[in-house]
Amino acid sequence: MPSAPPAYPGWVARWTGEWLPGSGDGIGTDPEREQRWRGQGFGLPENGVGSVGSGGARLVGFLLDLAIAGLVTSLFMPIDLQNPAAMQSYNLWAGLVWAVLSAVPVSFFGFTPGMAAVGVRVARLDGASMVGVWRAVVRAVLSFLIIPAAIRNIDGRSWADRVTGTVVIRMR
Repeated sequence: MPSAPPAYPGWVARWTGEWLPGSGDGIGTDPEREQRWRGQGFGLPENGVGSVGSGGARLVGFLLDLAIAGLVTSLFMPIDLQNPAAMQSYNLWAGLVWAVLSAVPVSFFGFTPGMAAVGVRVARLDGASMVGVWRAVVRAVLSFLIIPAAIRNIDGRSWADRVTGTVVIRMR
């Protein structure tokens, strides 16, 4: 005899499945499928090299990248705190330097200078060795918006990770 259909549409279960345990996604209801650590569903280890990077490491890496972008910009533009127009121009250039610093190294190497300093990198879930330009650019744009990069699911993946099919993992 077929089982009764769920009391809610299937897309609701898929959408809330990442956020609400026991919402019809199977996680939390079947002891064999219960997720015990971030990244377990992707076959990532619980800790050590290759495990999902922590939110703290991601934040510190982001802040280091912002500081590096500011320092690089200050090599080419003077900082004049008394001149709002000059500071607006400085901030625009620092933002552009950050965007390049966030997209170019990630597309080829999988990490920014700040990420390398804290020991995390971006990896593709399909196993490809390079993140690629379009994924790196989308990640940089979503990181610029802050909120999509800050909200994470049970696997520790941000919206930027889910849109691009990536995950931030530990290098050491």
